[in-house]
Amino acid sequence: MESNERNLRKKREGRVVSKSGDKTVVVLIERRVRHPLYEKEIRVSKKIHVHDEENKAGIGDVVRVMETRPLSKLKRWRLVEVVSVAAK
Repeated sequence: MESNERNLRKKREGRVVSKSGDKTVVVLIERRVRHPLYEKEIRVSKKIHVHDEENKAGIGDVVRVMETRPLSKLKRWRLVEVVSVAAK
């Protein structure tokens, strides 16, 4: 039962744009959607606050995040892995 519930959680990939205090990063998630009338593809972005327990992610890194229970006022996501590290 536990594994089925975890499979239903949303997973996203995005870029770290800010380190917002201890154990928190802000991730920018971009997706492409087609405009309903003009049918041009446009980029839609959203910033989310992510719980980073071990402070692994740095600014510019591409990370994978997963939806979780509310951890604070803004944090509803947690870091799963760092996909690629930004060039320093």
